Amino acid sequence: MSALYVSELRLSHFRSHMRADVQGDGRPVALFGPNGAGKTNILEAVSLLSPGRGLRRSSAEDMTRRPEALGWKITAQIRNDTRITEVETWSEAGASRQVRVDGKSAAQVQLGRIAPVLWLVPSMDRLWIEGADGRRRFLDRATMSFDPSHAEAVLAYEKSMRERNRLLKDMVRDPHWYAALESQMAESGVRIISGRQRAVSELAQGQDAAQTEFPASELSIISSDGAEMPETAVDLAAALADSRTRDIAAGRTLVGPHRADLAAVFRAKGVPARDCSTGEQKALLIALILANARALLRDHGTPPLLLLDEVSAHLDSRRRAALYDEICALGAQAWMTGTGIDLFEELSDRAQYMSVDEENGQSIVKEITP
Repeated sequence: MSALYVSELRLSHFRSHMRADVQGDGRPVALFGPNGAGKTNILEAVSLLSPGRGLRRSSAEDMTRRPEALGWKITAQIRNDTRITEVETWSEAGASRQVRVDGKSAAQVQLGRIAPVLWLVPSMDRLWIEGADGRRRFLDRATMSFDPSHAEAVLAYEKSMRERNRLLKDMVRDPHWYAALESQMAESGVRIISGRQRAVSELAQGQDAAQTEFPASELSIISSDGAEMPETAVDLAAALADSRTRDIAAGRTLVGPHRADLAAVFRAKGVPARDCSTGEQKALLIALILANARALLRDHGTPPLLLLDEVSAHLDSRRRAALYDEICALGAQAWMTGTGIDLFEELSDRAQYMSVDEENGQSIVKEITP
């Protein structure tokens, strides 16, 4: 098993951190301190070492420390066994964030090929009971961890769909305007559908392969309207063409992978996740994150980076210990937050401990030995 971890993380004018420098040695990182001190901001910085908008899905402008800065920068060294990759990402004056890898300009999708990053944050606690958008994002993040090119397929599909939706809103009926767009949507759409199906299969294997304190779930991909999801580009293109009249009336595209949803059933009880207790829903989410990590370790020989925000606060001591044992067995560098160091006592010397506090209006990070 190869070691994959962030060995150095430097923040400049990012959120509450004017300056921060965190050195990692491969062990899990326990960040503790009062609410509002800037712990989650560090996790968000690590999440930006992957494609997308990070764990908060914020704009680049919102991440800038105020009032003295017009931009921010994150620099990291990522070790994978003996190889070291330097990643820089930044934004100036609220512009879209840029990326450099080993000193060369890079597309965000390249980040997914360097280090897969998985996260679980409090806003995801309502994943099973809120809208399908959040569940699709969760599924797409899992899919991207196995196949970074999934992000390109999603972007291509959404770009073509936006253009098609403009035609629909303008009530354009000439089929020649739609044919090329629908062909593009069909090609990228079946890649999305296939990738998601693979991810669900990988998550199922990741759950089945482990003895764990966290409950397994049966996963399936369903359509929001109950229709069968086309499996080939020809079928999806035909479905889009057949749906034009209905789509014009609605002013948007009503067929395709953007209408998919992720359904989960608590395996041991046969109860849909949306009907489970709050604690059970949280445990099901933790189980899926761990299953995703196990599958990546099996497929690639390295575990992903894990970002777990306030996860230990909602677990009893037995499940906390079980979670920490599983993280250490995976060999994963998990970045975890909590208000007190006592929430990490089951980790003992298996982790690094960082105190995060606020002094004179800025966050201060200090490594300590408990």
